[in-house]
Amino acid sequence: MTLDTRAIEGRNIRVGVVALGYVGLPLVRAFWQAGFWILGFDIDPEKVAMLGRGESYLKHLGERFVSELAASDRFEATDDFSRLGECDVLMVCVPTPLRPHLEPDLSYIERTTADIAATLRPGQLIVLESTTYPGTTREVMLPLLERTGLRCGRDFFLAYSPEREDPGRTDASTRTIPKLVGGVDAASGDLAVCLYRQAIEQVVPVSSAEVAEAAKILENVYRAVNIALVNELKMILTRMGIDVWEVIDAAATKPFGFQAFYPGPGLGGHCIPIDPFYLTWKAREVGQPTRFIELAGQINHHMPEFVIQRTMLALNERGKAVRGSRVLVLGLAYKPDVDDVRESPSFALIERLQALGAEVDYHDPHVPRTRPMRHHNLGMRSIEFSAEALGGYDCILIATHHRFYDWRLIAEHAPLVVDTRGVMRPLMGEHGHIVQA
Repeated sequence: MTLDTRAIEGRNIRVGVVALGYVGLPLVRAFWQAGFWILGFDIDPEKVAMLGRGESYLKHLGERFVSELAASDRFEATDDFSRLGECDVLMVCVPTPLRPHLEPDLSYIERTTADIAATLRPGQLIVLESTTYPGTTREVMLPLLERTGLRCGRDFFLAYSPEREDPGRTDASTRTIPKLVGGVDAASGDLAVCLYRQAIEQVVPVSSAEVAEAAKILENVYRAVNIALVNELKMILTRMGIDVWEVIDAAATKPFGFQAFYPGPGLGGHCIPIDPFYLTWKAREVGQPTRFIELAGQINHHMPEFVIQRTMLALNERGKAVRGSRVLVLGLAYKPDVDDVRESPSFALIERLQALGAEVDYHDPHVPRTRPMRHHNLGMRSIEFSAEALGGYDCILIATHHRFYDWRLIAEHAPLVVDTRGVMRPLMGEHGHIVQA
């Protein structure tokens, strides 16, 4: 069929979403709720099977949506990528990790683009949503697609629209978060803008794919740099005996020129620990140093070691060595009240404590067991949380501040608490065994 604004507005198209994870599945929900027919693609057959059974593997989305999806005649999930050609629109949401030397790993984008090229036909619109460095859509995807002999802007269309997902957030969703859209050419941009306007409340057109790519990188660099700033302040002010959280709260009373960011045990999530390095790599290509961004990355990367040092000192003051101590890490997810463990600093904390000879367990109400990941394979299960269990450990290390936890219960039953999130501050006057880290 001919892909045009009339076909899009009339819902007379098939939408494909490639990679049904933390970005892809919410995108499926937004377009399915807007009345589109969706074909979802994923390389993991277990995810495909779970969706077919109406079971959710992303708990923050809830079971109801996935069960409704499975019962619908407007959704199908598959791991058969030869069916990409059935879709008039393909939205690509694959991972963009880093290689061991902090270089961009575009292999997922490249393989997916090659799969799309194998079935590419006139009239298709392809939109990349994965976070990446400026130029990826034009410099990496476009040549692979045009090797077919089809031409962008004439035979097919190509655009970039960065994901802005925040798992677990309740005051915003894929539908309500403004959507940036930039095309490789004007025709591609116009079609992509029309597409997203059918499912997203506010669409923000920009002049090119590169502008949209750079805007997404800026968003995450901004957060990474500001988090690094407060993390460094935490280390400085801790040595001065000053409560960094109180300092931040005091500064936040200024009604202009200040936005509060809060320290933690390190960076987590797929975006902030990774995306700034996509920009530093691209900047080297054009001969521009990025000392500020790289320094922020070094500070954030160092935070788990700072927490370990504080834990060692706290144990030592109580006559205990790390070796042989029993340590319980509370929270495996990288942020509160979700099951998302991507790049979570809790993994680094656990592995470092184990390397020092500690006996380490974890509890997380949202993560009952660990699974193999790119850089970690702990092979652990969450313990049963109870007051009695808390008393059996030499140290409780708070890594993630889930609402599940009763902080007063923890303070009353744990012999030592190391708090990386500032949640125990109201209780420190009553309990002398709470240490900030």
